[in-house]
Amino acid sequence: MERPLDDAFEGMLGCKAEDEGRLIRTIITDFKPQHSPGAVPGLPAYVLFMCFRHADAGHDEHRIHSLFTAAVSGIKRVVKKHSEDFDVVALWLANTCCLINCLRQYGGDQSYRLANTPKQNQHCLRNFDLASHCQSLGDLAIQIYQQLIRVAQKKLKPMIVAAMLESETIQGLSSARPPGYRKQPAAPAYTLDSLLQQLSSFHEGLERHQLEPVVVGQAFRQLLFTVSGVALNYLLLRRDACSWSQGVQLRYNVSQLEEWLRAKGLQQSGAMEVLRPLIQAAQLLQVKKTTEEDAKAICCLCTALSTPQIMKILRAYTPAAGLEERVRPSFISSVENRLADRTPAGPRQLLVDTAHLFPVHLPFSCSPMQLDELHIPDSVNLTFLTRL
Repeated sequence: MERPLDDAFEGMLGCKAEDEGRLIRTIITDFKPQHSPGAVPGLPAYVLFMCFRHADAGHDEHRIHSLFTAAVSGIKRVVKKHSEDFDVVALWLANTCCLINCLRQYGGDQSYRLANTPKQNQHCLRNFDLASHCQSLGDLAIQIYQQLIRVAQKKLKPMIVAAMLESETIQGLSSARPPGYRKQPAAPAYTLDSLLQQLSSFHEGLERHQLEPVVVGQAFRQLLFTVSGVALNYLLLRRDACSWSQGVQLRYNVSQLEEWLRAKGLQQSGAMEVLRPLIQAAQLLQVKKTTEEDAKAICCLCTALSTPQIMKILRAYTPAAGLEERVRPSFISSVENRLADRTPAGPRQLLVDTAHLFPVHLPFSCSPMQLDELHIPDSVNLTFLTRL
């Protein structure tokens, strides 16, 4: 299939009806990018679309429908079979999004063609409008995205408490733990570095398949929401975790997450915002809790925490032996009364619903790829297709 470019090639690939199953196996079921050096990200999507173009040029609506149905079924099967493999799920999320973009970029809606080159406009579909296929592909992409999040969450959740609340990244703080603090053993023990390395691994996988940056940002917003929610829930459920030293340690650890987000260019993704409740919980553990001015400051500070969460942390707060006094009930009542007047009242839940999924938006992105210049390595083994 790897041939020199020729003037006659118009960026179409012909697939005989009897070869449809073979095509799906080659570019979907058995496709592994690592076994095809030189394959561009999104290659399966481009090949499928070039086959659609050939069927469109031949006025063969049945071939388009058959190939589309087979492709969707193939993607569903491979994602189901490898449902716990982050890289495979990411591969098919990226390719599904790429195919949606191709159907739009080369479809009948002129608004999607604005950034096309003259040659790309020559490659637009001529006879059939495949807009309805975009809707079903969009639904599939959302399902794959949600599976991607589930796979990542499954890997992250066992790490979060140990990494964010139990690993001592600031040396010497353990000596300031309150009496009765019990460090829970983690099996295996995870550190903040472990958590950051896992996040980096996810990011590298999404970048490798060239998933749209906006979608990458949404994925990490969701994952950082999970980190924040799991850590905050643990803090709320463990009395011995609410101390000044824990607040210092937690705030430092969250700052490392923020630094990681900035290093990856994700600071505008919304991921910073979902860390705010955890940041404010850490700050609440560190601030003075004595005077009316302190009570007022707490109410101004903790805007991302619910009233039950603030009350729970204050009541569970354990002072450092010999250094602090226990928080007085009158102070807690003062904070509670002030929060009752807070406008807007805000949420009332105590624990974070870590199963909550933010809606995902899959934006259109115009590809610079010229279909007649697409490089298909011999290793992909598509010699049974006809170049047209």
